[in-house]
Amino acid sequence: MSMINKFQDKIKGSISTFDRMIFKGHFCFMHKKENRYYLLSQEKVLLKDFGKFAQKVTGEIKDSAIKIAEEAGRPYRYLNSPDEGKEKTAKDIMEADNIQQGLICVLSSVELCRSFNVVLNKKRNELELNFMDRKCMYFYFYYLDEEFGFMHIRLQTWFPFEIQVYINGREYLSRQLDAAGIAYERYENSFLSISELEKAQELANRLLTKKWDRTFDNFAHKVNPYLSRINAIFGKGYFWVLDQCEYATDVMFKSREDLLSIYPDLVEHASLSFNSKDVMTFLGRKLHNNFLGEVVSDKKCRPQGVRVKHRMKENSIKMYDKWSVLRVETTINNPREFKIYKEVVRKGELCKAWIPMGKSVSNLYRYAQVSHESNNRYLNALSAVEALSETIAELEELCEPVQKNKKRYSGFNPVSKASCDIFLAILNGGNYINGFSNKDIRQILYPNLPANAEVKRISGRITRLLIKLRAHKLIVKISHSFRYTVTKKGVRVLSAALKLKRKDFPQLLLSAA
Repeated sequence: MSMINKFQDKIKGSISTFDRMIFKGHFCFMHKKENRYYLLSQEKVLLKDFGKFAQKVTGEIKDSAIKIAEEAGRPYRYLNSPDEGKEKTAKDIMEADNIQQGLICVLSSVELCRSFNVVLNKKRNELELNFMDRKCMYFYFYYLDEEFGFMHIRLQTWFPFEIQVYINGREYLSRQLDAAGIAYERYENSFLSISELEKAQELANRLLTKKWDRTFDNFAHKVNPYLSRINAIFGKGYFWVLDQCEYATDVMFKSREDLLSIYPDLVEHASLSFNSKDVMTFLGRKLHNNFLGEVVSDKKCRPQGVRVKHRMKENSIKMYDKWSVLRVETTINNPREFKIYKEVVRKGELCKAWIPMGKSVSNLYRYAQVSHESNNRYLNALSAVEALSETIAELEELCEPVQKNKKRYSGFNPVSKASCDIFLAILNGGNYINGFSNKDIRQILYPNLPANAEVKRISGRITRLLIKLRAHKLIVKISHSFRYTVTKKGVRVLSAALKLKRKDFPQLLLSAA
C-alpha cells in the first residue's frame, strides 16, 4: 500500500514528471586527434596559428550573441564572477521588464572549461592540439520559451564549443496546461492543485516522445554561428546527452496543515528506519559483496523546510516539502548504475539485451521509468508510518472522562505505569488473531495469581476496565462472543501513549541533562 492511499483523506492527488533537466551537446568526433587536425586543414590553419584562429571564431560568437540581444531589444550583461546568481539576475530582469515570451537577456562570464590548446611535445619536438583545462568566456541565453517556459542555453566560446540546455519539466507542464485550458494552482516550482490530474499526467508524459535532437539542434543554430561550418566539414553536429536529471513525484495535500500533521513522522521514519539496503532497493539495486561505493543518508533543515536525502554513489533519492506538496525526487547523474533493454551486437549477431544505460537523449523514457519506480517504492515504504502527531488530540481526550448510556467513565493517565501495563496487554501480538478475553488480559497482568477467591475479584476489576476501554472506543466486542478486539483508534492512541512513555520522555530527559 502506498502512503498516498493510506492518507488519502488528506490528499488531492499526485503527479509525476521531470523537474530539472540539463542536456549537453558534444562534438564527439573532436575527441579524435585526427579529426581536430582535419578541421584545421579544412580551415587552412597551421597549428602555430591556432590561437589566432580560435580567438577569431570566439570573437564571431561574441558578436553574434550581442547582435541577438540587440535585435531582440534585450540587455547583454557581463558578470564579473562566475559565482554571481545568473538565474536570479535573469528572473529579476524578466520581472522588471514584464517579459511574457522570447529572449530575456544574454549574460556572459569567464569560467573553467575543458578545451583545445596547442602544446609542445618535447619528446617529438613538435606541436600538438590537445585537450586541457583552461578558462574561457561562456554565454548564457535566457528565454521565456513558448513551449518550455523559463530556460537557458549555455555556450562555450572556445573550441570545442560545448553547449548546455537547461529545461524544467514543471515549466513545460505549466505551458501545456495553459494551452489545454486546465486550471491549476502553482507555488514556485510545484503544483498545489490541478483540476484534471489524468489529463495533466498525459501532457507531462509528452516529454518522453519529443524529438530532442531536432529541438536542440534548432537552439544550437540560433546561438552558435560556427555550427554551420562544423556541419559542412564533418556532415554532423552535436551529440546530445542528458547530463543531469531530476524526476519528481509531487503528492498534493489539501492544505499545509494536512501535510504538517504527518510530515514530522515521515521525516523521522525516513531518517531513522531506512538503511543502506533500503536505499539501494529504492533505486532498483541489490546490496552485494562486490558493491563498491558508499550509501549515505542525511537530514538537512532549510528555511523552506526539512529535507531527507539518500545517496548511492552519484545518484540519489530525496524527500522534502514545498508548502502543501510532499515531493519525492530521484536524481540520476550516472545512468550506468541502471540497465536498459536495447539492441546490441553479440558474437556478430544483432540481439536485444539488458546493458548499462548511457546518457543519450534516446534513453529519456528509461530515465523516467527508473525514477518513477524509485519514487513509488519510496512512497510505499513510507506507508509504514503511523502519524503519531495526529493522536495528540486523541491522547488529550483519553485523559478526559466520557459518558456512555448515561454513565460516566473516568479518563486514563496515558503515561502512568498502571495504564501502560494495560495498554501493553491490550496490544499483545496474539490478540490480533482471535481477539482477547477477560482471562487473556488477567493472565498477562497477573501471571502468578493463585486460584482462589482473589481471581474473582481481579476478574471483576478487568471487566470494569474493559467496559471503560469500550466507552473510550479503544476496543469493541466481537459479535456473538465474549472476546474483544482493538479498534483502529485504539491502535493509534495506545501506541502513541507507549511511544511517549518509553521513547520520547527518556530522550527529553537525556537532552535536558
